[in-house]
Amino acid sequence: MGRQESLAKLKDDSLFDLIIIGGGATGCGVALDAATRGLKVALIEKNDFSEGTSSRSTKLVHGGVRYLEMAVKTLDRVQYNLVKDGLHERGLLLKNARHLSNRISFVTPLYKWFDVPYVFAGLKFYDILSGKQNIGHSRLLSRKEALRRFPGLKSEGLKAGVLYYDGQFHDARMALSLALTAEQKGATIANHVAVTGLLKDAGKISGVKLTDSLNGDTWEVKARGVVNATGPFVDQIRLMDNPDVPKIITTSTGIHIILDKRFAPPDTGLMIPETDDGRVLFVLPWEGHALVGTTDEPAEVTEHPQPLEPEIDYLLRHVTRYFNLQVSRSDVKSVWSGLRPLVSDPKAADTAKLARDHIIEDSDAGLLTIAGGKWTTYRKMALDAVDHALQLFNLTAPKPTCQTEQLAIVGSADYKEDGDLELSTKYGFAPDTAAYLNRTYGDQASKVAELTLAGYAAPLVENHPVLEAEVLYAARYELAERVIDVLARRMPLALLDTEAAKQAVPRTLEIMATELGWDQQRREEEAVWAEQRLTDAL
Repeated sequence: MGRQESLAKLKDDSLFDLIIIGGGATGCGVALDAATRGLKVALIEKNDFSEGTSSRSTKLVHGGVRYLEMAVKTLDRVQYNLVKDGLHERGLLLKNARHLSNRISFVTPLYKWFDVPYVFAGLKFYDILSGKQNIGHSRLLSRKEALRRFPGLKSEGLKAGVLYYDGQFHDARMALSLALTAEQKGATIANHVAVTGLLKDAGKISGVKLTDSLNGDTWEVKARGVVNATGPFVDQIRLMDNPDVPKIITTSTGIHIILDKRFAPPDTGLMIPETDDGRVLFVLPWEGHALVGTTDEPAEVTEHPQPLEPEIDYLLRHVTRYFNLQVSRSDVKSVWSGLRPLVSDPKAADTAKLARDHIIEDSDAGLLTIAGGKWTTYRKMALDAVDHALQLFNLTAPKPTCQTEQLAIVGSADYKEDGDLELSTKYGFAPDTAAYLNRTYGDQASKVAELTLAGYAAPLVENHPVLEAEVLYAARYELAERVIDVLARRMPLALLDTEAAKQAVPRTLEIMATELGWDQQRREEEAVWAEQRLTDAL
């Protein structure tokens, strides 16, 4: 279904069971859970799906090694349960989104002998907690083996290493695929539509006021229940409901930088469990490049947080500290910043406590807010939210229990790991292009490939496997409405190489303008907006 059809349904349908505000990990997960139970669902996103925090993660599906360490050190059951839930959900995500996720091995280098038993024991406990969803067994590495697996490691003083396993995924396409799967199950989904107000009847929320972010059209939609799943922005919606409500979100910012692939082996990541200032450092292979993250600094809530040079310098400094390779600011191909929402429960005994766990809150007027958590546990968060919504809004679902535990998302059901060989044979793609298409689109890759036969077979930009056909596919089938929607989220180009993304803007704009019927004014607006996002902050 195209965006215009979705908007028509939002304007014509008289009453939804649930309206979900927020098209990131949480909102898309809630929409999918509710739709698969048979509820009449609308998913509303002000910008693009996963445009905020959900597309700016470290791209890891994990339980959280540091959370486990904190849980053991402080006997914190909340952190312990967060890790246990995360490891269970990690296993499910790797099965339900096979094309967008993969297992990845990590080397943790150890430079002090007394760290060896401590770190090894912690990672073995991490394995044990994953239970039946275990994806690999941790083991000690000799100094020689650690250097063989991660050749760039600084060898001076290296005593040993620990090898362990976690998951990796494409976060932006994961959110999009959740939304598209929800649509397949009957949900109405709309991006670039803002909730500008809450409707109330006798003091109870009865719907929302909407504004099309692209053309300014306004209208109202009724619902039995409204779910606030807007991540770092949940307080803004809560304040619409009650201007006196205390805030529950504290935000920090974390940046990631992209370096050339020579800084990371193609199948192994590096995890420094604690830098000299107590942070975790990751160096990961991702989409043929090296991803380095992350920082953790207090930040204000903003839609497009600006990466700061001191944060970039911090990461470069620490890469140099742990690598024999020299790295400088000129090696950085892209950088992006994401907000990290930490939630405090106003009903908890210790309201100052911040955690990565999630909370569910309902207001006197009936606004259901779900906040906190992390990407890996999106499905568990959605399950809890929909269970709560059924009771709070007195909804009767044809299928009252969660249906998503074994549900393959769009692209995964018939995915073949060696599907790239078929793509190369049938369409003549180069091996890197075929592999990229297979893991990006899964069992939908052939639909993209078919568009190359209609004159869109050329690479969108040099030295990257992205194709012109992907732009057309994104505009026609994946609800891409802006140039940056394509370059930063339907494909990973803007996250990997800012200059390459800038070079791709004219052709992307030309294809989208033709497909979507943009006039000259819209073309000019899109060119300016894309330049602004690629120059300032994604």
